[in-house]
Amino acid sequence: MKDILNRLIEHKYLSREDAKNILVKLAQGEYNQSQIATFLTVYMMRTITVDELQGFRDAMLELCVPVDIEEYDAIDLCGTGGDGKDTFNISTLSSFVVAGAGQPVAKHGNNGVSSVCGSSNLMAQFGYEFTNDTDELKRSLDEANICFLHAPLFHPAMKNVAPIRKDLGVKTFFNMLGPMTNPARPKKQLVGVFSLELARLYGYLYQRTDKQFVILHSLDGYDEVSLTGGFKVISNSGEQLITPGDINKPRLKAADIYGGETVEEAAKIFNNVLNGEGTPEQEAVIIANAGMALFAADQDAGIEAGMQKAEESLKSGKAKEAFKNLVNKKKSYTTH
Repeated sequence: MKDILNRLIEHKYLSREDAKNILVKLAQGEYNQSQIATFLTVYMMRTITVDELQGFRDAMLELCVPVDIEEYDAIDLCGTGGDGKDTFNISTLSSFVVAGAGQPVAKHGNNGVSSVCGSSNLMAQFGYEFTNDTDELKRSLDEANICFLHAPLFHPAMKNVAPIRKDLGVKTFFNMLGPMTNPARPKKQLVGVFSLELARLYGYLYQRTDKQFVILHSLDGYDEVSLTGGFKVISNSGEQLITPGDINKPRLKAADIYGGETVEEAAKIFNNVLNGEGTPEQEAVIIANAGMALFAADQDAGIEAGMQKAEESLKSGKAKEAFKNLVNKKKSYTTH
C-alpha cells in the first residue's frame, strides 16, 4: 500500500485492473486502518478517473452476495449521498411511489454516513428487518412490488471499511460507488449524484452498459431533483437542463425539503407525505423524483407521463399501500 499511496500522492492514476485489485485486497483486510483512511482521503482531494471508478465497481460486484431477480425487471432509485444538504428521504419515499405506479423496485440502501438518516436508518425505524434471502426478496416484490437491499448484508467484504467511513464522516468514493453496486444489477436505474463532474462520469460509464438510465444533478448541489433550481438530466438519449417550471412544479427553498435533525423527524415527514399530510412542497419534490424514475423505466413515454403516473400513485394511496405491504408483510414472515 505504501507504493500505491506514493503513486497517488505524486498525482499518478490507477489502471482499472489495479483499482480492482486494491479494493479486493482492502476488503480482505490486507491493509491497516491508517492506510485505508489515507487511501480514501486521496480521492477527496482529487478527481477519480473513469478507469478507477470502473475498477472499484468491478471489485464490489465481484465480492458482493448476488441477487437474481431479473424476471421482475426492477428499477433502483439511489443517490450517491454526500451532498451535505440534509433533505428528507426523497429517493426512499419516491421508491414507494414508483412501486405503487406499477414499476417493480429493487432499492439499494444503507445507513447514513454523511447524513442524519440514510434509507436503512429510516426502514429500521419503521421496524423493517433486513434480509439477503432471495426468496424473501421475491416475496416482497410479489406482494409490495418493491424489495429493500440493505448494502451491508450484500457487501460483507466492506466491513473493514465501514467503521473508517463512519469515523471520517464525510463523503468518500464509496458514495460514488453505492448506486453502481446494487447486487441485483437492475437494468433500469435512476441515479442522483452530488456533482456535475460525477454526473458526466456516470453518464460515460452507463453508456457502455445495457441499462436504461437517468442520472440527475441539481445545479445547486443536490443529488436529486430538489426543485430549488435547474437540474441536469443525462439519459440514454442525451443530456438536458430542466427547470422546475418545465415539469409544472414550483421552485422551492432549501427549507421546504429539510429532513430534520433526527431519524424520528425524518420518519415523521416520510409518514406524513405517504398519508397525504405532507406539505405541497414535499409532495411536489417526491412526484418530481418518482416521475423521473418512471421516465427512466419508460423513456419513450416521456417525462410528463412519468410525472402523471407518480402523482396518481402518491395521491391515490397506492404508494402507501406498497409501503404497508413491504413493512407489514416482512414482519409477518419473521413471526412464523
